[in-house]
Amino acid sequence: MQINGAVAFVTGGASGLGEATARRLHAHGAAVAIIDKNAERGKQVEADLGERVRYIETDVTSGESVQAALDAAADLGPLRIAVNCAGSGMAGRTIGKDGAPHDLSIYEWVIKLNLIGTFNVASRAAAVISQQAPNADGERGVIVNTASIAAFDGQIGQVAYSSSKGGIVGMTLPMARDLAVVGIRVMTIAPGSFETPIFGFVPQEMKDGLSSIVPFPNRMGIPDEFAQLVQHIAENPYLNGETIRIDGAVRFPPK
Repeated sequence: MQINGAVAFVTGGASGLGEATARRLHAHGAAVAIIDKNAERGKQVEADLGERVRYIETDVTSGESVQAALDAAADLGPLRIAVNCAGSGMAGRTIGKDGAPHDLSIYEWVIKLNLIGTFNVASRAAAVISQQAPNADGERGVIVNTASIAAFDGQIGQVAYSSSKGGIVGMTLPMARDLAVVGIRVMTIAPGSFETPIFGFVPQEMKDGLSSIVPFPNRMGIPDEFAQLVQHIAENPYLNGETIRIDGAVRFPPK
């Protein structure tokens, strides 16, 4: 898939992994729709990047909101790339130390945002991408979803988050098979610990601990390293239906 001249629809595009992805794809010639709920930050990224960029305030859990965003992005050009980076998490054990069960509303919120939001965007973006003209290889576009190594190495207190990310891994192959008939590839990236704004609120001691268990390089990931992988996935037509870990060979311990 040629990035130059394509339109990329990037959720969570106002910060962290999504922002890095939006910046990298734009630098390689894509028009970018920055999809996020943080209007202040989204407009700042839009202003930084300049031409062929549009921030669109969107709730990824709402079908109507995502469809409106796709419609608003249509005049940027042909949609070819959709990248799902929107998501969050909240810690909680299946039963707490006091014996109380996990708060169901928190579990439902995490699943709705991370898993249902990802599917909602992927499905609706696929409907738009499927209408584009195919290239010489028959490809119309690519969808890149974001899971986490917590899908495989879920730690104590990550039951909701790991469930949501495991669902994203689980949808990858069947979605790729569903969309093969219209020439759309589907890939998932499972990042380890990355230097994103969410870690700005984490004590340095905890960040040092996360870095110390990474075999090599012995540090947290840099968002542009994630974005580099998105770029490669977009450009390599034989990558399809798989989840790629990007984590410096770390495997999360129980806690």
